[in-house]
Amino acid sequence: MAPRGRPQRTPTAAPIPASLNTIAVAIMAKAPRPGEVKTRLCPPLLAAEAAALYRCFLLDKIAAVRALLGAQPVLAYTPDEAQAEFAVLAPDFTLVPQRGPELGARLHATLAGLLAAGHPGAIAVDSDTPTLPREFLQQAIDCLAQPGTDVVLGPTEDGGYYLIGVRAAHRALFDAVPWSTSAVLEITLRRASAAGLHAVCMPAWFDVDTPDDLRRLQTMLDGGPSAAEADQTGRFLASMRR
Repeated sequence: MAPRGRPQRTPTAAPIPASLNTIAVAIMAKAPRPGEVKTRLCPPLLAAEAAALYRCFLLDKIAAVRALLGAQPVLAYTPDEAQAEFAVLAPDFTLVPQRGPELGARLHATLAGLLAAGHPGAIAVDSDTPTLPREFLQQAIDCLAQPGTDVVLGPTEDGGYYLIGVRAAHRALFDAVPWSTSAVLEITLRRASAAGLHAVCMPAWFDVDTPDDLRRLQTMLDGGPSAAEADQTGRFLASMRR
């Protein structure tokens, strides 16, 4: 009961900070350490070269996410002790540690955590597609921001996906998925449909996992339009050729 003579105020919910009104875009990243990243590229690369190349992949993806509109940039990192290292690579990003024993658990935990923090949608994007056109990421954000889209996926040419975005946490999309196989995208779409979720796919792209992928990347970056998307990667590969 308000004191006599004073107007009553209707309680209101605390406003969500402006950054939480945006779609969270989280880069799934590993610490670029020799022997722990891009091991399928060794040979032809040495372990130290593969780690340096992956660091360039990360820098290019960080630059791409930083330039997006309507997005809150996030870096989901592993291992835990690499936080300081990632704070140097992406000082303006929100840093969150990856949680879970395998990729599906880590993806679900990352997206669920960002949604629980108040974001209306959350996207996890890989760090193995340095030449991915930035407009594909922007399309995913714009699509997920619209009502009617529950899941957004960015297919890779090998049957996986380079990004997944959701407006609500759905563990079924990630449990017991045969990761690193050509069935990942198909299974995810089938599970989304079974749950009554409307899924939208972005254009397909390729990720860099094998020596053949590396040769394709080098050819693409030799003066092609994708060089602008992968500046750090292109510089590193050019220096190796020299």
